[in-house]
Amino acid sequence: MITKSAKNLKFACYQNLLKSKTLYMTSQEIRQKFLDYFKSKDHLIVPSAPIVLKDDPTLMFSNSGMTQFKDFFLGYKTPTAPKIADTQKCLRVSGKHNDLDDVGRDTYHHTMFEMLGNWSFGDYFKKEAIAFAWELLTEVYGIPKENLYVTVFEGDSSENLERDQDAYDFWKSHISEDRIINGNKKDNFWEMGESGPCGPCSEIHIDLRTPEEKAKVSGLELVNNDHPQVVEVWNLVFMEFNRKADKSLEKLPAQHVDTGMGFERLCMALQGKSSNYDTDVFTPLIAKVEELSGKKYTGILEDEKDIAIRVVVDHIRAVSFAIADGQLPSNGGAGYVIRRILRRAISYSYRFLGMKEPFLFELVTVLQQQMGKFFPELQKQGKLVTEVIKSEEDSFLKTIENGLIRVEKLIQQTMADQSKVLPSEEVFELYDTYGFPGDLTRIIAEERGLTIDEKGFEAEMEKQKQRSKQDSAQKVYDWVTLEEREENFVGYDKFESDTYITRYRKVENKDGEFYQVVLSNSPFYPEGGGQIGDKGILENATESFEVLDTKKENGLIISLINGLPKDASAVFYAKVNATDRKNSQANHSVTHLLHEALREVLGTHVEQKGSFVGPDYLRFDFSHFNKMTEEELTLVENKVNQKIKESIALQEFRNIPIQEAFDKGATGLFGEKYGDYVRMIQFGSSKELCGGTHVKNTSEIGHFKIVSESSAAAGIRRIEAISGDKSEEYFKNLEKQIIELSQLLKSKDVVKSIEKLIEDNTSLKSEVDALKKEKAKGEIGDWKSSYELKGDKQLLVKKTSLDAGSVKDIVFQLKKEIPTSVTIILSNADDKPMITVGVSDDLATNYQAGNIVKELAKEIQGGGGGNPGFATAGGKNLAGLENAYEKALTI
Repeated sequence: MITKSAKNLKFACYQNLLKSKTLYMTSQEIRQKFLDYFKSKDHLIVPSAPIVLKDDPTLMFSNSGMTQFKDFFLGYKTPTAPKIADTQKCLRVSGKHNDLDDVGRDTYHHTMFEMLGNWSFGDYFKKEAIAFAWELLTEVYGIPKENLYVTVFEGDSSENLERDQDAYDFWKSHISEDRIINGNKKDNFWEMGESGPCGPCSEIHIDLRTPEEKAKVSGLELVNNDHPQVVEVWNLVFMEFNRKADKSLEKLPAQHVDTGMGFERLCMALQGKSSNYDTDVFTPLIAKVEELSGKKYTGILEDEKDIAIRVVVDHIRAVSFAIADGQLPSNGGAGYVIRRILRRAISYSYRFLGMKEPFLFELVTVLQQQMGKFFPELQKQGKLVTEVIKSEEDSFLKTIENGLIRVEKLIQQTMADQSKVLPSEEVFELYDTYGFPGDLTRIIAEERGLTIDEKGFEAEMEKQKQRSKQDSAQKVYDWVTLEEREENFVGYDKFESDTYITRYRKVENKDGEFYQVVLSNSPFYPEGGGQIGDKGILENATESFEVLDTKKENGLIISLINGLPKDASAVFYAKVNATDRKNSQANHSVTHLLHEALREVLGTHVEQKGSFVGPDYLRFDFSHFNKMTEEELTLVENKVNQKIKESIALQEFRNIPIQEAFDKGATGLFGEKYGDYVRMIQFGSSKELCGGTHVKNTSEIGHFKIVSESSAAAGIRRIEAISGDKSEEYFKNLEKQIIELSQLLKSKDVVKSIEKLIEDNTSLKSEVDALKKEKAKGEIGDWKSSYELKGDKQLLVKKTSLDAGSVKDIVFQLKKEIPTSVTIILSNADDKPMITVGVSDDLATNYQAGNIVKELAKEIQGGGGGNPGFATAGGKNLAGLENAYEKALTI
């Protein structure tokens, strides 16, 4: 057993070693020394929470170190220890904290960054937090005291907040008073968001300038003035208030400490650099980009090449960690944010590094080498991260190539209209519909002597933002607390329960006015773990309300109802929609059986990567790099149905230590953050950590049927399936369709009859094609003799009812056989107008088919294109072919 004095002696020796001026600290050593220091101060060291938040409706991502501890500050959960330290992965790309547009253009802003933090939950407060910070920075890390400044909250009369005199007095014992600066509410009163825990804070700033620069201007004048070498390195937040929805402040139940130190900035200071990107946090990634691109990084702020490299090495970190923590790129929500970050990196590398092929995925290995020791999820999910990024690169580079064709058409049209400005609506459509970067359109336009309508483009962008805000806008009022009662979830055992409303709040959105309620005994399962939230009825003796949805927020189970009871304090009866719940829990239980079957058939590399469980169907995403064969799907389906037939009883472990669950063989969800105690669901050999609702016996599932198997993302396959009532309904519909087909075919052997139909159809199609060719041959001779001499060139304008394929074949033949010719064919096949233009090779440089067809297509209200020798256009106005014919004669 180590005595306290021995521990202190050990720490003193550790300090002396660090004070050595010859000791260079790598970023890994800097991170480790932070954790070691606070471990020596009796803090529990905990791992970083996932960067992606699954069960917090107020945030998509962890944007600060305190996010995972929010429930502790609010008193909803009991902390695992009174003093904690960690390094937390953070992402600031949306909402109030959004640094995305600054990344690459300065030396210190990032999308993903690490926040080193120490936390006290009702234990120590300002005095100790200040002492720890000062000792660590000056004694452990050896930062010269004369390079440091601190700020304290000056107070705010509008909120009756006094100056933080305590913090000032504590700082006086460590630093001279002329280095303690008053800070306003914006800089020195920290708030998590529009509502939530908050309090005064004390920032520590470091002056990294040269002695010559310091002699000219005092660091006092540069603190909080966006100077790249006078930067905030640590923020000590003294959490003592809760900001309510009505903007008022209320005291928290206890005083807490929440600190956050920017790891990348700390490395810049300790490694003697003037930019975060010059530290070994980024230099290995930069070196790899230099190797792959052939471009040299010089660190110049205004150099577009260097900006691009900074964007790439920053963004690859954010995207890799998000994917490793369970968030795949997609077209909505958090997935859209990740896709946007990745596409920003691809766009910069395409434009300024000349990278026309995927290469970002090759940086993942470097990132693993740098950070895999502290963040093992990077190692475990490395193959998935690499494959997903490569797939996204392939896809977006194709988008860019296709976009370049669209931009060229837009430029040609603009020039044809004798304009110098690309219209904002079309430029925005390229960006919004086709994903083509607006700034890339701008660069291409400028190279051709054109501009884009910048104001119009920004106006279109603002319209889109407003539409998005209106769709998601929601005003949430403060909670109204009724009688204090214990709040329990009873839905694992019953579908109905007597209950009281313990608190309620009003919610307004685009659909109207609703109320959220918390119940003393709630049978309603809150959305989570892939399973949708319960619906049902909440009623008393005189009133009945529809429960529209149920979610979980800050540990509270919240049901949304369509009105406010006249007497909210009355006794209520809560009833879950039993049919939907039974179907949902059958689908949830069968998801566990499916997971196990997939691992048995495909291999233990299969891991769950996402799921949806509702009453009508289930969706299951899993890691696998090949499309499943029909044989594999059948085998998986049979294995699941065998488990259903075996009538396996549920074994439920509601509150067991997480390690015990893992020792029993339980698997956890991808990217999930678990507590010390968990719930484990077991059906025979299937064992998973899960908070969802389940059947009591697999026989209740009835039957399992896979409906589809597809790709969800690179390295991720998706199965959609049904069970129970829906499976029975599926087979009934299938049987009905077979009966109807049998009646139509007048045969009981449906397969044989359809094979005969296909055979007959193939034979008839061959005959029709032969007739078309004969008809086309007859036309060619007539058309050859119909060319008119126009000066020294030959023109043919012809109307026909031939189909598009036949016309194309003839035009290609004619433009080869008839020199110096332009061939224009106007077709009305199937009552659809079509214009086809062919230009012989000797004229194609001066008479481009694409320009001709575009002009004629105006008459049929259509559009099209092609190459200089051949082009087509379809349209809507069949009658316009006559005008197109007359116009064509004048070419």
